[in-house]
Amino acid sequence: MQDTRPILLANTDFPAITRNALSTLQINLGYLCNMSCVHCHVNAGPTRTEEMDSETADLLIEVLKRRSIGCLDLTGGAPEMNAHFRRIVKAARSMGVEVIDRCNLTILLQPGYEDLADFLAEQAVTVTASLPCYTEDNVEKQRGKGAYEESIEALQMLNRLGYGSDAKLKLNLVYNPVGPHLPPSQQALELDYKRELKQQHDIIFNSLFTITNVPIARFGAVLLAHHQYDDYLSLLKDNYASENLESVMCRDLISVDWQGNLYDCDFNQMLDIPMRDNAVTENQIKLVEKKHLRDLLQSDYASNAIRVADHCYACTAGQGSSCSGAL
Repeated sequence: MQDTRPILLANTDFPAITRNALSTLQINLGYLCNMSCVHCHVNAGPTRTEEMDSETADLLIEVLKRRSIGCLDLTGGAPEMNAHFRRIVKAARSMGVEVIDRCNLTILLQPGYEDLADFLAEQAVTVTASLPCYTEDNVEKQRGKGAYEESIEALQMLNRLGYGSDAKLKLNLVYNPVGPHLPPSQQALELDYKRELKQQHDIIFNSLFTITNVPIARFGAVLLAHHQYDDYLSLLKDNYASENLESVMCRDLISVDWQGNLYDCDFNQMLDIPMRDNAVTENQIKLVEKKHLRDLLQSDYASNAIRVADHCYACTAGQGSSCSGAL
């Protein structure tokens, strides 16, 4: 697969931004996944072997104890496939930390995970589930044959447990455009999702998050292969909205990879653009050891400069985009 980093790391005119106080840790527990989605920016799949180990999981739990982290956002791959997923969830919930499970839905039906939905409900985990469209055809274009039917079955399972109706069991869905387009209005599309899923499958959920596809990794390679990369990047830049800078997720979130290294966001993690101290220049960064979870025991890096590149325009184009949808 062609690497898009040389293009993305060219000189950028994206504005300089800095961190606020840390409120969310987003943890990538590994790249192993039961699916291989076209839009996946981490290139996750069934053959990936990267996985957070026990020692790093222990350190994560210690950081949660030491710092006032309000939210733990677990992602992958399929985060539930990590051997330490459940003990991390239990530890965080025992501290009153909100836990978000970024679930692909189909994992709930896989052999060995039959009790996973019950576990999520017992722990009152917020499920943020990928469903790139409410129609079968569009879902299967991104996620493969059979994905839609399995996703619907999983959503119905979650509804039976109270997700979407019980105030303690939040169920959010995530929409990604099919192809090089900006998402439509989140508010209008949420109404469409709720109407169609209720009418067709008697499914309810709390909120829809529309997320702009970022031109990196698997999606970036597809754009390059179809000679659409430059046009898509121009689309993002042409629709830049400066007001979105105040709400981008990197201001109060730190992304952590499966090895414990720190990044300003999940996309920088995939491009191997690690966090840096303000005193370190871009020319010096390769000479400096990456920031690690253990460093969060000492600092939350408030006021730290956020490392930016052209892919950051995906989060600020149009209505804006974050892991919690439009800005």
